[in-house]
Amino acid sequence: MKDATGELSMTAIAVVAIAAIGVVFSTLIWPQIKGNIMRSMHCSQAFDCEPGQNNMQTCSFCEDEECTKVSKVQCSANSGTTQAAQNG
Repeated sequence: MKDATGELSMTAIAVVAIAAIGVVFSTLIWPQIKGNIMRSMHCSQAFDCEPGQNNMQTCSFCEDEECTKVSKVQCSANSGTTQAAQNG
C-alpha cells in the first residue's frame, strides 16, 4: 500500500510540474516567439523603409492583399529582404 501511495504522489508531482512548465511557456516564452515570427513575416513584405537608429529602419507593410490598410514595423537594416524591398 505504501508503494502505491508513493507512485501516486510522484505522478501528481509530475503532472503539476508539466502544467507549470506549460503555463510558463504559454505566458512568457510563446508571446516573444510569436512576435518575432510576425515581425519577420512583416519585414519580408516591407516597403518604403526609412532609416532609423541602431541599425534599424521603420518600414511599411500591407495588412491585407489589396493593401487597403498599411502599418509600420521595425526591421533590421541588415536583413536582405528589407533591403531588396527598399531598393525594389
